[in-house]
Amino acid sequence: MSEVKQYPLYLNGEMQMTSTVSEVINPATGEVIARMSTTDRKRLAEAIEDADSAWKSWRTLTGRERGVFLNRLADLVDQRRAEIARTITLENGKPLAQSIGEVVLAVDHLRWFAEEARRAYGRVIPHQTSGKRNLVIRTPLGVIGAISPWNFPLMLAVRKIAPALAAGNTVILKPAGQTPLTAVALAECVAASDLPRGVFQMLLGPPEEFGHELLENPLCRKVTFTGSTAVGRVLIAGAAATIKPLALELGGHAPVLVFGDIDPERAVEGVMMAKFRNSGQSCIAANRIFVERRIYDDFVAALTARTAALRVGNGLEPGVEVGPLIDERALGRALGQIEDAVEGGARIRCGGYRLPGGGSFLAPTILTDLPPDAVCLREETFAPLAPVIPFDDEEQAISLANRSIYGLSAYAFTGDLSRAFRLMESLEAGTISINDGLPTTSQSPFGGVKQSGWGRELGSEGLDAFLETRHISLGIEESLPPYSGKEN
Repeated sequence: MSEVKQYPLYLNGEMQMTSTVSEVINPATGEVIARMSTTDRKRLAEAIEDADSAWKSWRTLTGRERGVFLNRLADLVDQRRAEIARTITLENGKPLAQSIGEVVLAVDHLRWFAEEARRAYGRVIPHQTSGKRNLVIRTPLGVIGAISPWNFPLMLAVRKIAPALAAGNTVILKPAGQTPLTAVALAECVAASDLPRGVFQMLLGPPEEFGHELLENPLCRKVTFTGSTAVGRVLIAGAAATIKPLALELGGHAPVLVFGDIDPERAVEGVMMAKFRNSGQSCIAANRIFVERRIYDDFVAALTARTAALRVGNGLEPGVEVGPLIDERALGRALGQIEDAVEGGARIRCGGYRLPGGGSFLAPTILTDLPPDAVCLREETFAPLAPVIPFDDEEQAISLANRSIYGLSAYAFTGDLSRAFRLMESLEAGTISINDGLPTTSQSPFGGVKQSGWGRELGSEGLDAFLETRHISLGIEESLPPYSGKEN
């Protein structure tokens, strides 16, 4: 461990080492690659005070001025694209090409909100009482506690940081313990951007203690979290005491509906993208694939062939398409879902086993003939595991798709425009992707319904999440005072 580099926190404008550390593991090799500085709840409380002090001046800047900082930060991140992408792959495991794509999209998020900062619009309301005027203004909330996950360690952190800063708030980021090095790289870019002290800070520490501090500290005005629905429920319960506002992007269990009127090759290509990106470790990953019975056999054969041909390995190796799962626990959970399905009569078309040679690798897996109560059809799957189920008609397909507590995303592949509109209106999901396996864009809102969360990120809604609305009732004189005859 003495030869492993230690990385700092970013506290009130300074990169700081601490005496306590946590280990960072490369999931492709199982090796310790870094030690990350950690701190305690007391230091987090101090950071919140520093952020509150910084907010008093940061909020007074115009949106255009805050946008200048965000564009500068985007430039710095983009300049370090290759380095940051390699860091993502080392601690997350995803193929390097996908890590580069993550950096590119994070930069786009920063640039979108740099411009959106100018558009925190209020409005004038037509008055109904003589002697009054009514206005609505939008104001920043204050200190924002942002808790980001490991599966997209840069992009999902930026989705919270960029709009919060653009709206005039200050931010404290608590990254995932598995992937803190990407947050360090982001903090280094923030430091180089000359963002005022305390406006952005990054700390790592005990998740439960940090959660309590963010929820209970009155100077922290909102908590934004991306992660599991189980943790989301804990945050909701904790926020009840102080009625702390929350933004929650939680679990997903995305259905895919493949109808017989679509070009099968196009559908397979879209499903491959929606399922296997980031080794299936995405909240919007395709988890339940429903295929119209008349094309079911041909589709399964084509999907199985494509899946079996995927190259699995260390994400730093050229040509790798699927990397490891984040850790042994994640691998065990995926193998457990496969075992449960097989015990119920499911057939493994390809994969279904741990790959030898070290690291937490699962062979990409296709399952068919599943029992209706299979765990993988009920619980979120964060792995390159795809169950494929036949359906007979549109009504049945919609019923199967909506049979979930989750509603983050849904996919459908069809050549029928009328059906596409019916699906848009009937599928229960925050994002409905028709004939597209990669729906996320900076300018479009992202978030879920049902138990997939509260609120929206990205788009104009992403800025709204970090503004509060104030109604101004203004009494005025309806007529001018009498003319005095005097000139100025």
